[in-house]
Amino acid sequence: MRLSAFINENLVIKDLIAAGIKFEKTDFSNRHLYGCNFKEASFHKCSFTGFKSRMSFFDFAEFVNCDFSKSDIQFLSFAGASFNKCTFEGTEIVHVNFEGTSIKGTSFNNSNLYNSRFVSADIVKTSFINCNLKRVFFASAKQKDVIFKSSNTAEAMFEMEER
Repeated sequence: MRLSAFINENLVIKDLIAAGIKFEKTDFSNRHLYGCNFKEASFHKCSFTGFKSRMSFFDFAEFVNCDFSKSDIQFLSFAGASFNKCTFEGTEIVHVNFEGTSIKGTSFNNSNLYNSRFVSADIVKTSFINCNLKRVFFASAKQKDVIFKSSNTAEAMFEMEER
C-alpha cells in the first residue's frame, strides 16, 4: 500500500525496486519511470495510460486486464512476462524485449513496435492491426489467431511456429 501511495504521489520515479510486489487497480497513468525493477511483480486491472518508461525491467511479471494505451515505452524488458487481456493501443513500443512472453487476448493496434523482439513468445488471440513492425523479430514465436491486418509485415522478421 505504501508503494502504491508513493506512485500516486510522484509523477517521475527513478531507480525504484519493486520486485515481486502485487499491484491491483494501481494507477500508473501519466507516470514517468526510469531505471526501475518490477521483476516478478503482478499487475491486475492497472492503468498505464499515458505512461512513459525507459530502461525498466518487468521480467517474469504478470499483467492481467491492464491498459497501456497511448503510452511511450522504450528500452524495456518484459522477458518471460505474461499478458492476458491487456491493451497497448496507440503506444510507442520501441526497442522493447518481449522474449519468451505469453501474450493472450491482447491488442497492440495502431502502435509503433520498431525494433522490438518477440523471440520465443507464445502469442494467442492477439491483434497487431495498423502497426509499424519495422525491424520487429518474431523468431521462434508460436502464434494462434493473431491478426496483422494493415501492418507492414514485410519489414518484420517472421519465423512463426504454428500450433
